[in-house]
Amino acid sequence: MKYSVVIPVFNSEKIVGHTIDNVVSFFRDKNLDFDVILVNDGSKDQSWEIISKKAKEYPELTAINLLHNYGQHVANLCGFCHARGDYVITMDDDMQNPPEEIEKLIACAASGHDLVIGEYIKKKHSLVRRLGSKIVRFLIRKIFFSPKNIALSNFRIIRRDVIDRVCGHKSGYPYIPGLLLMYSSNVANVQVKHRERQAGKSNYRFRQIFNLVTEILFNYSSYPLRLVAGMGIIVAFFSFFLSLFYIMKAIFVGVDVPGWTTVVVLLSFFNGIALLILSMLGEYVVRSLTQTSQKEVYHIKEIIRG
Repeated sequence: MKYSVVIPVFNSEKIVGHTIDNVVSFFRDKNLDFDVILVNDGSKDQSWEIISKKAKEYPELTAINLLHNYGQHVANLCGFCHARGDYVITMDDDMQNPPEEIEKLIACAASGHDLVIGEYIKKKHSLVRRLGSKIVRFLIRKIFFSPKNIALSNFRIIRRDVIDRVCGHKSGYPYIPGLLLMYSSNVANVQVKHRERQAGKSNYRFRQIFNLVTEILFNYSSYPLRLVAGMGIIVAFFSFFLSLFYIMKAIFVGVDVPGWTTVVVLLSFFNGIALLILSMLGEYVVRSLTQTSQKEVYHIKEIIRG
């Protein structure tokens, strides 16, 4: 049995070397067959220099340098596509996921689960990230039909067949937690420790969380378009009754300005219909774009293998 560990790296020069040493030590101490895929996601500091040096030091390591900063989910997808293990483990680069906790993931996966997600006994994330996680978790349950009792995190182990399905998914905007839930059938949680961040600051800010929420909404659901479609229907009905009102007023009361009734009726009715038509067209356009998106979501600048 071989295990591949995928670690997205971004601006973590102060801690990523320590993370790598601890992960390698864990697997060697347990005498497990493994490899580690480190994906540098456009870091602006010395992260690439550190992981590329480590890749030359440890034969189990593969260091991948992406051309630009594509985001954590794309970096994970890149790692999936280069993983060779029977199981793939994902974790953060900042030692908040203790490598010794990997043993719990492996033990749970051995009981037959194709996706095991670490459930933190006590989260050590910032307040902004915890609030953002609650919003994202709500959306995932609605869009990907995630079981209510399943907690999500980036610390998880995935069976090979699930990884292959995710890598075969064609989308310009991969959202890894959602895709893993979509392509797995036996999901479980296992409680794990979560450490305080030992160095640097979290890369998750309000802007990143907002972008993630909009990405999930507009690429994996039609909720925004359905909302607009509903508004269009309401406006169309309102316009219809408003039109009846002005027609009845013109018949029984009369109007002071000739042509006023006709203008109001036509503008109200056709504007409502226009909103309804645009909403329906938008629904079809988004569905078509989602199904036909085939572009490369990332480009690799350099690969160094141990």
